[in-house]
This record gives sequence, structure tokens and C-alpha cells, in this order.
Amino acid sequence: MTYVDGTLYVANTDAIMAFKYSLGQTQIKEPGVKLADLPAGPIDHHWTKSMVASADGSKLYVGVGSNSNITENGLDVEEGRAAIYEVDRLTGAKRIYASGTRNPTNLAIDPETGRLFAVVNERDEIGPDLVPDYLTMVQEGAFYGWPYSYWGAHVDVRVHPQRPDLVAKAIKPDYGLSSHVAALGLAFSQGEKLSPTFSNGVFVGEHGSWDRSPVNGYQVIFVPLVNGRPEGKPVPVVTGFLGDDNGTVRGRPVGVALDRTGALVVADDTGNAVWRISSEKSAQ
Repeated sequence: MTYVDGTLYVANTDAIMAFKYSLGQTQIKEPGVKLADLPAGPIDHHWTKSMVASADGSKLYVGVGSNSNITENGLDVEEGRAAIYEVDRLTGAKRIYASGTRNPTNLAIDPETGRLFAVVNERDEIGPDLVPDYLTMVQEGAFYGWPYSYWGAHVDVRVHPQRPDLVAKAIKPDYGLSSHVAALGLAFSQGEKLSPTFSNGVFVGEHGSWDRSPVNGYQVIFVPLVNGRPEGKPVPVVTGFLGDDNGTVRGRPVGVALDRTGALVVADDTGNAVWRISSEKSAQ
């Protein structure tokens, strides 16, 4: 969801819907209006759609995941998928802004630069250490490799037919998040409201691996930004979702956001809870 000028935009699995909305309103009773169709279909493997508005509110950016791990359902069902779309907010006209992003699970705009960022879940079944999910600044017109390659020009030999021409164009993402962490949440920090440690960077909610031993993720991390790009080691912010044996799952972070006080809000779909992490000054 994203809010612009009295309208709440909701990215359903098959369309963007627009609803009249006032901030603070707790119910929406009027029916929504469809702004634009989104790729869906009978398989609809990665069915959720991420969305954010541009800094000036004129465009909506929408992430559409692939219909498979590595095209095992055929290339025809991948038409228009594994991509990030740019949608005109007034007319609904849309175009592919970037492609080759297997599953862009969340999008955010850097408030300092207005640049679009994404977290992307990469492919499975190449072992516990491949392929890293990633955080990246999204370049207009860029191709990020899926399904033919990963992390730039690393060819996935399982995919047929091969496309060396596209592999040659593949962009290496900015920042690896480790393998199979299933990053779902993305939010930019708001200066030093939460802590000076988190003054300039992004919070990432890692839902956690489902097919890796040992497990990976299951935390919220902070990634520092240097000159507008992610750089340096990630800082664990919210942990404890796993038991001491790493086999007991107490929770799995999904969406992350910052409220008006600068506190970090984390949705947990296994613990069925919403957690709020604040500084002592904003703890009330």
C-alpha cells in the first residue's frame, strides 16, 4: 500500500486499486477504482505485489515476482514477471522499469536522493550458500539476471535455453543479504530518532529460510548507507525469533516501518504480533 494526495493505493495480486482516504480514517466504505492491471494468471507463484510512490508522487513502482524458481513452468508463464513496473499515478499507464528481479518483495524510496531501492529474493536449490538475496538501488532499464544468471554474470546452467546475450547485460546488485534469508521488509531510517547508530541506512526484515540447514535470517537488520549506497556489515536490530537450538521458531519478521516518533514497527506473521522498538525518549 502507499498513500498520495488523499488516495490510498493498494497493490492486489492482479491490479492496483485506488481508494479515497483521509489520514487517520479507520474504515473505507466506498468501492475502489482500478488504476492498472498487474500480471497474475492461473499459476501466480509469487502472488504478493510490493509498491511504493515516487518522491514527487507522480509514479507508482510495483514489484512483480516470477512464476517459478528457474522457469520450470515454462517461459511463456513468465511474460511480464520478475520485474519492477513504473505506473503513472494519474493515467495508469505502465512500463517495465527494471527486469530480471526474481521476486522483488519490497520497494522503498530514499528520502535523501529520491532513488528507488528494492530487496529481492533470489533462486533456490543450488545449495545452502547460493544464491544471496539482495538489496539494491534499482537502475532504470537494468536487467538483474533472472533466470539466466545470478549476482551479475554467474550463469545458471539449469536454465534452458541459455541467453548469453542477456547474461552479458546483467547488473550485479549493490548488496548481498546472505543466502535464503527471505528479505520481505524494507524501510529507510529517520535520522537519529531511534539511535545514532541507525541514523543513515535501511532496516530489512528477514523472514527466514525454509530450505536451508542451518537456518538463516529470522531477524531485522540495519544496513548502513555511505554516499547513498549500502556499505559495511549489517547490524542486527531485532533478534530472538529463534530458540537456542535454531530449530524452534518463535516468530518471523515481515514488514518493517517507522512510525511518526521514529520507532521501528515490525510485523511478525508467525508470532501473530506487531512489535514496536523505540528509544527511551519515544518509548511512551
